[in-house]
Amino acid sequence: MSRVAKLPVPVPKGVDVNIQGDQVTIKGGKESLQLDVHRQVRIEQNDGELQVVANDGSRHAIALAGTTRALLANMVTGVSKGFERKLELKGVGYRAAVQGKKLNLVLGFSHPVEHEIPEGISIECPTQTEIVIKGADKQRVGQVAANIRAYRPPDAYKGKGVRYSDEQIILKEAKKK
Repeated sequence: MSRVAKLPVPVPKGVDVNIQGDQVTIKGGKESLQLDVHRQVRIEQNDGELQVVANDGSRHAIALAGTTRALLANMVTGVSKGFERKLELKGVGYRAAVQGKKLNLVLGFSHPVEHEIPEGISIECPTQTEIVIKGADKQRVGQVAANIRAYRPPDAYKGKGVRYSDEQIILKEAKKK
């Protein structure tokens, strides 16, 4: 069996888990997340822990058990603590501001870029060059951050663009005469 799937998922106080057939609903605080579980995997709940078990010994079922366990752990963490991703804008005149349900970006184009903020995600701009994306669903937070970064990925020569706060950009050397 998968080493990841063997580990139980601890459920903290204030988090409710509801298992109905192949669907798991996890509620905590204001957020609620759902997961459709593959039929080769089952989830058992006992003593404040969730255990993921493969129904048969096939490699596919064992792999699905490990993946399902990781997704459940992310859901429990998301509804209890939440996830956040930070982006930085590097470049002269690059700035960001939140106005209502839209993120306005000035990234050196001839026009400002407006990014629609999806449901379940909150975006803050502590400064004009920082963007903080928060939410309960780890996959959605990461995808929104990747979509914003895709507007102007970091340049390889000057480092200008939208980058993750922990991202290291290795600059190329300029052409020599």
